[in-house]
Amino acid sequence: MSLSATYTEPELVALLQQRNEKAFSYLYDNYSGALYGIINSIVTDSETANDVLQDVFVNIWKKIESYNPSKGRLFTWMLNISRNAAIDKIRSKGFRDSLKNRPLPENVDSSIGLPVNPVINDVGLKKMIGQLREEYRTLIDLSYFQGFTHEEIAKATNIPLGTVKTRIRNALTQLRTLMQ
Repeated sequence: MSLSATYTEPELVALLQQRNEKAFSYLYDNYSGALYGIINSIVTDSETANDVLQDVFVNIWKKIESYNPSKGRLFTWMLNISRNAAIDKIRSKGFRDSLKNRPLPENVDSSIGLPVNPVINDVGLKKMIGQLREEYRTLIDLSYFQGFTHEEIAKATNIPLGTVKTRIRNALTQLRTLMQ
């Protein structure tokens, strides 16, 4: 793999917009490592991160006309596409379901450095959460145990976003008091 050609950013963008395959190969060879690093920091499974990376380069190829140099550098534009694709992947229902269906490793206790008895710790936390007001319990459950974003909670519960954030903050303050 010889990188005999080098391009300035404007030249590279112009060639990509002309669907030049050599320029696209150059783009992949020079930027895939950095973009993979960003994706892999969000999607920690390397196989899934590789899939997201491929999707990102397909999107770059398809959407290169939407790149606007006055809004930022090409790398920043690609970085945002990568970051958004990785976040979309981990928020997707299919990805969350695939995590639920993974086989457990043979030695569960020593895998990934989790405490030996997480269930006992969860029971105490759930008891404390049980002492919160119902509206707080629901929001904490949706946010911290089911992984919903504040925006998703607001839509699902039909509560204004600001109210959701305030209630979660108040719930965490109450939990902190209960833990002391």
